[in-house]
Amino acid sequence: MSEKSLDVTGEERGDGKFPKGLVLRLFAYLIAGHLFAGFLYLLFTLGGAK
Repeated sequence: MSEKSLDVTGEERGDGKFPKGLVLRLFAYLIAGHLFAGFLYLLFTLGGAK
C-alpha cells in the first residue's frame, strides 16, 4: 500500500495531541461565544429593568 491510501488517525498526526490550529480555533470560538452570551445577557437585563 502506498502512504497516501492509509487512513489518517490521531496517532499518525501527533501521538494523540490535538492539532495546534484546532486548539486555537476552539479557544477563539469559546471566547467569542462567551462574549456574545454576555452581551445578550446584558442586553436583556438592561432591557427588562424598566
